[in-house]
Amino acid sequence: MKLTKLEHAALVLEASGQKLFIDPGSFTTALTETANAAAIVITHEHPDHWTPEQLGRVISMNPGVPIYGPAGVAAATGDIAVNVVAEGDTVTVGPFTLRFFGEKHAVIHSSIPVIDNVGVLVNDELFYPGDAFTIPDGVVVKTLAVPAGAPWLKIGEVMDYVLAVKPERSFPTHEMGLSRGGKDLANTRIKTATEQSGGTFFPLEPHESLDL
Repeated sequence: MKLTKLEHAALVLEASGQKLFIDPGSFTTALTETANAAAIVITHEHPDHWTPEQLGRVISMNPGVPIYGPAGVAAATGDIAVNVVAEGDTVTVGPFTLRFFGEKHAVIHSSIPVIDNVGVLVNDELFYPGDAFTIPDGVVVKTLAVPAGAPWLKIGEVMDYVLAVKPERSFPTHEMGLSRGGKDLANTRIKTATEQSGGTFFPLEPHESLDL
């Protein structure tokens, strides 16, 4: 399975000639290579994780492509149909088995409502938590997509999350709000936490890939 990181929170996974798109949002360059999509996963309703335009680019090349997300996403997308998933659900679509964990977005501030969020484990290989520090119970995480910068986190929490999950591999995501210096700082801290548990850190930049 091949992982390609796009800008901000978007990922593309490829296996057996098919693609899985995760969280293509407003901070991600317009998707172009969208043929052969098996599914789309949207972890939560914030626009940096999905837009109608990004979904339309995938749907136009793949009519009927299934979209999976929590109830909040289904409510937000309007006429774009979403298959509602929640913690504990498992779905197999094409070459991808998707297991969902978690229920809520991390708290940004007491004045801001907490929305639905699900993390997704793909083929028992990659775990992407969305905007949360969800630890998938009973799972050995081989590869962890680590949120590196957001209004809802600080780097110490990120390090504690990596130390708790103990992934074999990690890479940074959710970092469009960081300067180059901020990305380098986050990468250093995530690398340290990953290596502390014997894992390997990959400082992937947008459009770089990793074979899983």
